[in-house]
Amino acid sequence: MAQKVVVDPVTRIEGHLKIEVEIDGGKVVDARTSGTMFRGMELIMQGRDPRDSSQIMQRICGVCPVVHGTAASLALDDAFGIEAPDNGRIIRNLILGSNYIQSHILHFFHLAALDYVKGPDVPPFVPRYQADYRLPDAVNKQAVDNYIKALDMRRKAHEMLAIWGGKMPHQQGIVVGGATEQPDTQKIVEFKWRLAELIDFIDNVYVPTVKAVAEAYSDWFDIGRGCMNLLAYGGMPLEQGKDHVKKKKFFPSGTYIRGEYRPFDPSLVAEEVKYSWYKDDTGGKKPTEAVVTPDPKKEGAYSWLKAPRYNGIVMEVGPLARMWIKKVKEVTDLGEKAFSVMGRHFARAIECSLVAHAMDEWVLQLQPGKPVATPYEIPGEAYGMGLTEGPRGALGHWHRIKHQRTAVYNAVVPTTWNASPRDGLNQPGAMEQALIGTPVADPNNPVELVRVVRSFDPCFGCAIHLMTPDKKTLAEFVID
Repeated sequence: MAQKVVVDPVTRIEGHLKIEVEIDGGKVVDARTSGTMFRGMELIMQGRDPRDSSQIMQRICGVCPVVHGTAASLALDDAFGIEAPDNGRIIRNLILGSNYIQSHILHFFHLAALDYVKGPDVPPFVPRYQADYRLPDAVNKQAVDNYIKALDMRRKAHEMLAIWGGKMPHQQGIVVGGATEQPDTQKIVEFKWRLAELIDFIDNVYVPTVKAVAEAYSDWFDIGRGCMNLLAYGGMPLEQGKDHVKKKKFFPSGTYIRGEYRPFDPSLVAEEVKYSWYKDDTGGKKPTEAVVTPDPKKEGAYSWLKAPRYNGIVMEVGPLARMWIKKVKEVTDLGEKAFSVMGRHFARAIECSLVAHAMDEWVLQLQPGKPVATPYEIPGEAYGMGLTEGPRGALGHWHRIKHQRTAVYNAVVPTTWNASPRDGLNQPGAMEQALIGTPVADPNNPVELVRVVRSFDPCFGCAIHLMTPDKKTLAEFVID
């Protein structure tokens, strides 16, 4: 008889995530991911000065606020009919790239690595699951030491960001029309020397540690396969141009569906709410028109997350999607094994290195004394779409303005794509599909479940409840 295992909450993501799985014959046969916290950030924007969005929408997340400020500003640029000058475009990329580095280092060393690296029996390494730790003692010790080193590296990434963004979290350097900070030689030098130390850490510590873990846990290249459909809106533009999809970007726009590369069409993005705690009548499925009304007692619903779909298809977003669509050889050479728990960790590490090296070139393209922002006027009525890529995946903000005030605002965020509930066709979301088929050796110690979840970088929870089909609690304990 199938056992139900409930992990609630899975924290350290924006909002709280709960997963429920059924285990039969030692494998997950069904899975549900549930966002359990309603915040209504999009509703807060209604009736406000549209320019407020670049600050208010950053409060969606304290770990990756930069990408929300970026998407909000891009949506305003689109609505106002302007674009950032070269200096503004580059500074935006440097701010966002700095956050990428901090976020990727955080995810591996401080959130995910402890599923594979055994630390000493003191906090923050305990309490923990009893995992099948396989790393050789010397490699394991070095990985534990790097946990501390990574804290310092994250601080340096924040400092690097603050040179252009003023502060972190919730930077103030990205605004409609471009950026606020004027480049000069001193700032460029300060940025580069911090970046040089980070590049050394990424290339000589982060990437090799991920490779060592991947070698010891090679079977995890065959676990967590998921939907195998990938989506990237594209981000970090490398040239001027108001057509987001067509202009050259560090992360190109595209999709990979049922084994084929295809172009990306923003009009095919829609959201469903059949299994979400919102009234079914949202005014439409398109993010340009939908306005949600909370309905926490909705029958059959199990999540505050909506179900984004691309032309009705379940998609995975994130570093794996970006590296695959960018056709990065180290990742695509993995073939089908890239679509896995370990494949996601590997893609994230490779991406971190690529971003860091690219920024080392971008910062030298800044032109002191040249404009960083474009003047604008607020239109009476307008619509704007801001598409970009955050550390965790494709992010879009859709902004409709009436009477110089925000009328409709929608943000479709990466974890909504990855951790969505089922849709009207009863298709499980990307993370739900990745969980199905996962082997679980001990339902009372389901480390395998959180390994799959953490590979998507939604982070994990602090209380675990294990239940039988009759809802009787078998065990409850707290983990770090």
